[in-house]
Amino acid sequence: MTKKDMKKILVTGAVGQIGSEITMELRKRYGNDNVLATGRKTKPRKTLRDSGPFEFIDITKKETVEKVIKEYDIDTIYNMAAILSAVGEERPIVCWNVNINGMYNILELAHEYEMTRVFVPSSIAAFGPETPRTNTPQETVLKPKTMYGVTKVAGELLGDYYFKRFGLDIRGVRYPGIVSSETLPGGGTTDYAVEIFYEAIKNKKYTCFVKKDTVLPMMYMPDCIKGTINLMEADISKLKHHCDFNMASMSFSAGELAAEIKKHIPEFKCIYKPDFRQAIADTWPQSIDDSAARKEWGWKPTYDLPSMTKDMLKKLGKRHKEGKL
Repeated sequence: MTKKDMKKILVTGAVGQIGSEITMELRKRYGNDNVLATGRKTKPRKTLRDSGPFEFIDITKKETVEKVIKEYDIDTIYNMAAILSAVGEERPIVCWNVNINGMYNILELAHEYEMTRVFVPSSIAAFGPETPRTNTPQETVLKPKTMYGVTKVAGELLGDYYFKRFGLDIRGVRYPGIVSSETLPGGGTTDYAVEIFYEAIKNKKYTCFVKKDTVLPMMYMPDCIKGTINLMEADISKLKHHCDFNMASMSFSAGELAAEIKKHIPEFKCIYKPDFRQAIADTWPQSIDDSAARKEWGWKPTYDLPSMTKDMLKKLGKRHKEGKL
């Protein structure tokens, strides 16, 4: 999608961890007034609210989405609204309703209004215990054991169906755990990798809800935003995949992350008390083969564990000193 192709962009879930930051980057690239941020009930932070248009919608209620599509002449949708893994296990019906019925509404409207392009993210939660956990292939067994994972597999298939059946240009990646310095996560199994930084800065200690040796694929938010937009701007003729790209950056254990933080904050201590999220993490990959994304649209991450840790602590440390953390 180039600036020539783009008219108006709608971001659902724009108050969430990824949605809030991708909205700001899209406004920077395409113009503040051309990117409509939406949420269901959570109030947007000041920078999001003041930088461009914002509306409350509910993607499970098609008419609320259609109203803003008409009003703002929407041409492109980033559907970032979702119920994540940990919350999804506590509220599985809500998870299905938002992640699948809500997505169906988005795709139907995109088809009806002949949208230029739609982004619907998947996740490493699409994998399961039968999936190879090391260097997980692009094409592999998808038998997740969480409702969130089930919705992600169904979403990938639904998106591919709309592409093949209706010619709707829909794209998506399987996000790993995302680490952000701007917005707190919203109920995922990889949330510890964000919480640990906040607690290290504020209290010099953290109680981790997964085991010390739990290794999961992770990505720093700047790479997540870069990869998402790069895929959306890629030439469709080069894409053999559409809704299910593996996208990787780094893999580390909870213990390795704690040790990296300790290099900067020597007094930091981390203890490990696994809860129900450990069982979810144990079904997910430890590393991912993202060669298809690298080949088809030039994906390449910038950050590794040391550079991410240094940047996170610098940004959060500054906010803490200013009393804004």
